[in-house]
Amino acid sequence: MKEAGMRRVAVLGGMRIPFCRSHTAYAELSNLDMLTVALGGLAEKFALQDAHIDEVVGGAVVTHAKDWNLAREAVIGSPLAPTTPGITMMQACGTSLQGALSLAAKIATGQIDSGIAMGSDTTSDAPIVFQRKFAQRLVKMSRARSLGQKFSAFKGLAPGEMAPVPPDTREPRTGLGMGEHCELMAKEWGITREAQDLLAYESHKKAAAAYDEASWTIWSSRAPACSATTMSARIFPWRRWPS
Repeated sequence: MKEAGMRRVAVLGGMRIPFCRSHTAYAELSNLDMLTVALGGLAEKFALQDAHIDEVVGGAVVTHAKDWNLAREAVIGSPLAPTTPGITMMQACGTSLQGALSLAAKIATGQIDSGIAMGSDTTSDAPIVFQRKFAQRLVKMSRARSLGQKFSAFKGLAPGEMAPVPPDTREPRTGLGMGEHCELMAKEWGITREAQDLLAYESHKKAAAAYDEASWTIWSSRAPACSATTMSARIFPWRRWPS
């Protein structure tokens, strides 16, 4: 990208931990664990130990309430300088991509000179919460002063209130998931199954060629032996293109 008065931006490289199935090799790891490992691998690969990066942006598809400062915690747990700011963001599967675009825009306009975009996804460590009514009872109990007031918070409690609520990524207005919306899009635009299969086939051929050329080997970072399922944990450093 280059406009009048704007600097050119380049992707210098990346690092990720290997993919694996849910509830297997990474079953004990959280999004923070995976981001920290990938970020550490990136710092090692590019000799960024104790280096100050202008901005690290990242997040996860679905997070726990405790992960409100996910990017910053990953930075603190990595070899990067603790002065490096970490900004947490969320945009479903496009979190790291949106982070990279944001960093690129800031570099192009001279706000920063370097940055790292990252993202992770796990279904092995999904946040499971209580229903809202039961959660309100717990809040009421925590605010109660006497033992009687604490017990009164659960007056009229129905067993169904304690049923856990698993995470749901369906669109709240339509009640449909990503795949279902994609089916509607394909029908509306007349995209045939053959065309979709051809796109997938070409994509797999390119992936196989990349593996054959060993061009993906530089992306892998070792994860701890016990681990939380990751779809990916990608981190991309952005810096100004040399003049």
